[in-house]
Amino acid sequence: MQVHYDTDKLPVFKNAIITIGTFDGVHMGHRQIIEKLKSEAAANNGETVIITFHPHPRKVVSSTILGIRLINTLDERIELLQQLGIDHLVVVPFTEVFANQTAEEYIKDFLVEKFHPHTIIIGYDHRFGRDRLGDYRLLEKKAALFNYTLKEIPKHILEDISISSTNIREAILHNDIATAAKLLGYEFFFSGTVVHGDKLGRQLGYPTANLKVQDEEKIVPGNGIYAVYAELVGNAGETKVTRHKGMMSIGFRPTVGGKRRVIEVNLFDFDKDIYDQSLKVYVKKYLREEIRFDGLEALVKQIDQDKIDSLKVL
Repeated sequence: MQVHYDTDKLPVFKNAIITIGTFDGVHMGHRQIIEKLKSEAAANNGETVIITFHPHPRKVVSSTILGIRLINTLDERIELLQQLGIDHLVVVPFTEVFANQTAEEYIKDFLVEKFHPHTIIIGYDHRFGRDRLGDYRLLEKKAALFNYTLKEIPKHILEDISISSTNIREAILHNDIATAAKLLGYEFFFSGTVVHGDKLGRQLGYPTANLKVQDEEKIVPGNGIYAVYAELVGNAGETKVTRHKGMMSIGFRPTVGGKRRVIEVNLFDFDKDIYDQSLKVYVKKYLREEIRFDGLEALVKQIDQDKIDSLKVL
């Protein structure tokens, strides 16, 4: 898959079969659209083109941007779409200037001039242009003029996508990892940079990698203890990735009077210095809630059991 970030330097697509959307989660609902995209491309000897936006359009056009929580970062979306065999992903910088073009300009100067689409696959509720005045009917009206075919994504698929996206976010936030994985079609994952903590885990016999998630919009699971797999990406310039079993704690560490929420991962049978490296965590199963223990001895006893329970899962 080729990823394009500059709409002024796009290649000439071959019979471009395009669709447009954020594709947050790249979940099972989205995959119905992607399969339609691929089948249309195969039938017309064309190339699949997904147009997405960054940052999220709501950050630019909405006055209430607080609380945006995305299932995937942009890099994660790219990774997932690559696995699905898309030919081209175009990441369009979503700016106020872009948002303020008229609906007619959006069709003529953006869709047609930049992509020369053979077929546009879009939802009936797709809105675009200044004040979101452009819609499916306008695209339909302009189809003959600009010589493209317009195909509608059925309402039930769009509703499924919307419901699934909401349910996935709720499931992740409320520790229902099994439901999230079922709706996603893959295990939920996130990445973080290993930063220095207070080294308490080391004193307890369970050294942990303290993670800082760089993208503030990325959703992370609710507080609790989880069985996980983790992939360690090597130092800069290295391509080697190693995978490890482990367990993760998210929360405030009430037993030791913690005041801030932290993400800690204990990798089993691992004792290397990995500060400043990136750890990619695949959340396998929620084990238990975060609770306060009467002293460190009771805490360690529970952690011993958490490791046993994690290994059973993993």
